[in-house]
Parts: sequence; structure tokens; C-alpha cells
Amino acid sequence: MTDTPPLVLRSQDARGVVALTLNRPQAFNALSEAMLAALAAEFDAIARDESARVVVLGSSGRAFSAGHDLKEMRAEPSLGYYQRLFASCTQVMLAVQRLPVPVIARVQGIATAAGCQLVAMCDLAVASRDAKFAVSGVNLGLFCSTPSVALSRNVSRKAAFEMLVTGAFVDADEAKAKGLVNRVVEADALDSEVESLVASIVAKPRVAIAMGKALFYRQLETGIEAAYADAGQTMACNMMDESALEGVQAFIEKRAPKW
Repeated sequence: MTDTPPLVLRSQDARGVVALTLNRPQAFNALSEAMLAALAAEFDAIARDESARVVVLGSSGRAFSAGHDLKEMRAEPSLGYYQRLFASCTQVMLAVQRLPVPVIARVQGIATAAGCQLVAMCDLAVASRDAKFAVSGVNLGLFCSTPSVALSRNVSRKAAFEMLVTGAFVDADEAKAKGLVNRVVEADALDSEVESLVASIVAKPRVAIAMGKALFYRQLETGIEAAYADAGQTMACNMMDESALEGVQAFIEKRAPKW
């Protein structure tokens, strides 16, 4: 009897780059309850791991993620079950944003509904030109309400609403034009393009990235005066950190910083 493979694969290199891989290729990496729980556990562990510097979230097989597991959802049609399911999914999505390190989505195939939501919640996204994106629940009579929260914070209102009410796919280049992904490359260049982002991030001080990421999302959800007050305090605290003091001194002395 063979062991069931883990739903989320994890590896970490010497730089602190954590690779998480959704591993239900036969089910198009649908976000089952078990997979959501596995992701939640991994994000919780990474949040406590001070050696982690960046997360690359990818998938095995042809699809990034087809969203929620519809067979699983249909098997228990009760309001309480659906409330618990969407609440657990929301916690996973928020965990991505709350991590102190950047999360890069490595998108090699389709990302639909909650799968598209997961891409939108990642801090950065690199897509293969073969990738396609949709919030297609409306085609089944189910408006992608929770994905709309992430989508509308990435792309313009009208672009997001059009995707939500039509359920139509957009290709990778259109997704980039709309702001859903950062970079689009040919499939055979996907890993090297992700690595270029990773290398740029790990070359910076972890504390500055962590403070900046937290502030970035806080200020988006508040008024401009409060945002500036929070940002100013964050910069003042960041400036007191040894890495910033060294960086400024290195600039003055026209040398590379020693972090």
C-alpha cells in the first residue's frame, strides 16, 4: 500500500527561499478542505520561521488551481458547512498577506475562481504565457464573491466586475495589463524569471521587507492622512534598525552595504 502524497510539498534552500507546491494535479489542484488546512499549517510555520525570506507558491501538473473542490462542496449542502468552508479559505488568503515575507505566485496553468483569488492575494505573480485566469463561478450560478475581494484590490473596478459577471477567461498578457500578474514569460523561462525576483528580494534586509509589507497593506485599507501617519512612523522605526543605518552609511561612503 502506497502512502498518500502530501497535498502541499515544501522545500527550503540555504537562502531561506521556501517553495510550496500545491500537489493535487489529478484534481487540477482544487482547494479541498484538506488542502486549505495544509496550506494554513505551512503558512503558520513560515510565519514563525525567522530564517524564511521569501515564499514561491506553485503547483504540480497542468493547472495552478481550479478553485474550490466542487464535488466536496456539493456533497454537504448546508449553510453552516459553506460558512465554515469560506471562512477557512478566507483565513488562508489573509495568511498570505500577513506573512512577514513576500509571496510570489508561480503560475504555470489555469487559475480559476478561488485559484485566481490565491494569485491575487500573493504579493507578486509571475505567469507562463500558457496561463489563463477567470473568476468563473457565475457560469455555475455562483458569483465569485470572496475572489472578488482580492481581484478588486488588484485590477480596476470595471475590469474586475467584467471578469466577475462574464466568467470569461483572460490570458496571461491581458492579466498583466490588468495588474493581476507582474511578469509574463514563456513556459521554459518561468523558473528563471521567478528566480530573478527572488534574488532581488533576498538581497535586501529581511526586517525592512517585513516592516514595509505590513505597512503596505495596512495603508491601503485606511484614509490618506492616517496612512501617511502610519507610514512615517514605520519609516522612523525602520531607520533605527541597524540594516538601514548601515545602508545609508554605505551610500555615503560609496560602498556596498554589509548586511
